[in-house]
Amino acid sequence: MSPNADPAAGPCAATAADHRKGPRRRGAELEHAILAATLEELSETGYAALTMERVAARARTGKAALYRRWANRAELVMDAVRSAGMSDVRLPDTGALRTDVLALMRQLAAKMASPLGGILRGLLAEMTRDPDFAALIRERVHTVGPLTLHTILERAVERGEIDRSMLTSRRASVATDLLRNEFLLFGAPVEESVLIEIVDDVYLPLILRPAPPRAGGGAPA
Repeated sequence: MSPNADPAAGPCAATAADHRKGPRRRGAELEHAILAATLEELSETGYAALTMERVAARARTGKAALYRRWANRAELVMDAVRSAGMSDVRLPDTGALRTDVLALMRQLAAKMASPLGGILRGLLAEMTRDPDFAALIRERVHTVGPLTLHTILERAVERGEIDRSMLTSRRASVATDLLRNEFLLFGAPVEESVLIEIVDDVYLPLILRPAPPRAGGGAPA
């Protein structure tokens, strides 16, 4: 440790102070190091304790390098999560609504059971405490499953499996909503039997039957 270093500042401060001793990194290499450090911080401390200073120290760079790329920690965390593939979902195309929905649910459940799952669970919990961060989560992470599900439903409409009114119904996202709630309440892995129960016992009965008319002639539920 440098004789001028403050012992009370801890190892992160010492690491940040001597980051210039290593080879200088630029561009994609430096950005990759920062995003990797962000994911490590999220795994160890969670979003609430994550700071730009700690990420910079772990990435062995200066804090200014982070602020040149991201305005705040929320933007940084969202890019780190995206870089890890948390939002990557393949669009199933099995030719039938039930098997398409099950294929999507299995993909989402697999992500929840991966090392990224713990990070995702922590981020979802933070939504209740930080409205701005909640907006980013809904925009960049939470919408991935529902948007893919919407495309699955559009194909089911074209095949004549469901009524077009389901595309604008709150019932359209029930499958992914229930999966998320199962994950938040009980953690991962979400068992295959639970996925099948959500799809067969709850979701399909909801969207396969016509929506009941609302009193006063409003739009269907």
